[in-house]
Amino acid sequence: MPSIRLPLACLLLGLLPLAAAARPASYALDPVHTRVLFMVGHAGFSNALGTISGSTGTLVFDPDDWTTAQLQVSIPIARFDLGDARWNQAVGARNLLDVQAHPVATFTSTRIEPKDPTHASVCGMLQLRGVEHEVCLDVTLNQLKRHPLPPFHRTAGFSATARLSRRDFGITAWPSVIGDGVELRIEAEAIRSGRVDGAGAEGNGADEAKPAAEPETPVPASTRMPAPDPAAVPTP
Repeated sequence: MPSIRLPLACLLLGLLPLAAAARPASYALDPVHTRVLFMVGHAGFSNALGTISGSTGTLVFDPDDWTTAQLQVSIPIARFDLGDARWNQAVGARNLLDVQAHPVATFTSTRIEPKDPTHASVCGMLQLRGVEHEVCLDVTLNQLKRHPLPPFHRTAGFSATARLSRRDFGITAWPSVIGDGVELRIEAEAIRSGRVDGAGAEGNGADEAKPAAEPETPVPASTRMPAPDPAAVPTP
């Protein structure tokens, strides 16, 4: 019996590192390389395009099992930019995005529906302007590997699209000028938590939880939201 138990114990011990490697890893969103593009109809003449930069959050992800993924994101809505300061002021006013009272939106995943090894539907609760509603993202995993530039963090890159109704979030002003449907496109990079040593070997230290040391682009002056004057807010 001891001769049988010993090989079995050795086998189990040998599998432990494999089991540990298969666990979902933790990542931190890189706010410099994560951006939200939104598109909404403008009186039927065109589709207005805006961007939001600086999103932060955490991702727990195992590429071999998307169902275990967990995503929490904070989106700084007050940093949105439509390319014009007066237009930003109009859309950020109380009857639309109300960025003074609700400067941040959040998304928390609730279920993941894998489609194939690099695609999944990621559904969760989006809280925007104080209202919570389910939104589903069509997500593509672009790649997951060590970044080619120092400090060589292991990085996951994703692209995602979604569509939401602004009425679902209580944003109903100017229905003849602003379309109800809002198209979203998201480009995101997430950096694995851990430590990278001088030889490029990745460890499990907590000091890599922060994104790669890259200066964040200063916020353009046009995205700094002044306190809206109700009497002077222009038409969207």
